[in-house]
Amino acid sequence: MKNRWLWGISGLLALGLVTSAPAQQSSSDSEQAVLNLENVWLQSEKVNNPDLITAIFSDKYIATGPDGKLEDKTQTLADAKGRKWSSAEYEDVKVRVFGDTAIVTGGYKGKGTEPSGKPFDEHLRWTDTWVKLPGSKWLLVASHYSAVKP
Repeated sequence: MKNRWLWGISGLLALGLVTSAPAQQSSSDSEQAVLNLENVWLQSEKVNNPDLITAIFSDKYIATGPDGKLEDKTQTLADAKGRKWSSAEYEDVKVRVFGDTAIVTGGYKGKGTEPSGKPFDEHLRWTDTWVKLPGSKWLLVASHYSAVKP
């Protein structure tokens, strides 16, 4: 009788631990969360409002541009504030999740003017690396851009 009582208590405790454990975000939920953040970035360009993206970047963010130059979060946001887009579109975006890391690849076509007034018309392939922090917040930690030849 005592053994049954102990097993019963043990079973209830184990069940309580399992049901009270935080739910893991599924891979498809993570993919959608990261895709939504990528779309916030695109939207910030479409409406010329870089303030929309300040919170998505890690403070340690680093980007490699088509010219091979590195750019940190501060420089990236400053560039975004200086440019004015007349159009911005993504193409062929794919999200791949590996635990607390997501790799996103895609294409980008954008037109507009630089701060100097010089027009730009660019077609790029890009790779973004996202990391999920405790509390399920995703941050962008790295980007790489390559120019697509016409």
